[in-house]
Amino acid sequence: MEELRRYEKGSVTRRHFLGVTGLGAATAVMAGALPGLRPSRALAGSHIGDRVVLATWPNYHDPENFETFTEQTGAFTQVNVFGSNEEMLAKLQAGGSGWDVYVPTNYTITTYVDEDLIEPLDMSKLPNYDPEAFDARFADAGIVDGVVYAVPKNWGTTGIASNTSHSGGAAIDSWKVFFDRTMDDFSGRTMVHDYQLTTIGAALNYHGYSFNSVDEAELADAEKLLIDVKPHLFAITSDYQPAMRSGDAWLTICWTGDGKQLNTDIPEIAFALGKEGGELWSDYYAIPKGAPHMEAAYALINFMLDPEVNAREVMAHGYPVADSRTNALLPEEILNDPILYPAAERLDALEFGAAATLTDPNRAELLARFKSA
Repeated sequence: MEELRRYEKGSVTRRHFLGVTGLGAATAVMAGALPGLRPSRALAGSHIGDRVVLATWPNYHDPENFETFTEQTGAFTQVNVFGSNEEMLAKLQAGGSGWDVYVPTNYTITTYVDEDLIEPLDMSKLPNYDPEAFDARFADAGIVDGVVYAVPKNWGTTGIASNTSHSGGAAIDSWKVFFDRTMDDFSGRTMVHDYQLTTIGAALNYHGYSFNSVDEAELADAEKLLIDVKPHLFAITSDYQPAMRSGDAWLTICWTGDGKQLNTDIPEIAFALGKEGGELWSDYYAIPKGAPHMEAAYALINFMLDPEVNAREVMAHGYPVADSRTNALLPEEILNDPILYPAAERLDALEFGAAATLTDPNRAELLARFKSA
């Protein structure tokens, strides 16, 4: 609040205010109440309007890129943060999301197409997208029946972040160890995602089952484990960095970029893939049906696909990208980082999420029972 008052008085810049408060993209939440935080459209006299609304994930962008976008176009990027694909889907199904751009994960896109919740993209408005530059493994999910509905943002893995100060100096790299130690010496210090795919998937991997299983007997085993673990958890949340940074939590299910950010700032926090399996994923930029600021949506996606902009994103959020043009701009220490770009054999045990898991009622009910237990 002190910094806010300084900003309102004009004694500090917007960039300083964002930096010292750590708000970054979250300034979108405050923009409605504090119009002074929203830059003027007059900066560029753009025809795309004064704002674009982006629905995305925590800790997933470089706020300075949004500032540059505003300087170039006059459109302010309002950011809404979500913790699961189920939450994004429910919001769009309910109607009136107000989003212009959102960031779905690979396995969800066919569902959005089936439910007519996603716009087919006019590729003429995305000149910065070069399909030849992308690794098809992390780009193909955006194409359904020959139509492009989404273009790649980045990719990553779902693994384990552990504070090695409390784990005997070694990274925890097993889902069996993850859950067993949660019920032992890590009791009260572990977090799991508020997200059925990864939390149920990790419990399935504990038993040696597929991350994507919808088999009722296998889901029953996963549920028993999660119910047993529940009293020992610190929290169920997809925004787990604050508790890991403060030391309140020592262990969490973790996405690649968060693992890199935590390890960079606090080296004793290690990131590892679970040796029993886990998730390999890719995220995309897409436009929801009936987006209110359509031209601004295309402008933002095209801007974010610029290799130089994308390289700045990688340096800020620590997620790997599948764009060879962007990778050519990154330093070798990034490209050789085992967190961001694990050896191919480490990826072999991982699975892309399956479309069936998004709408499977048994998995949805399992997570609801687990959270309410």
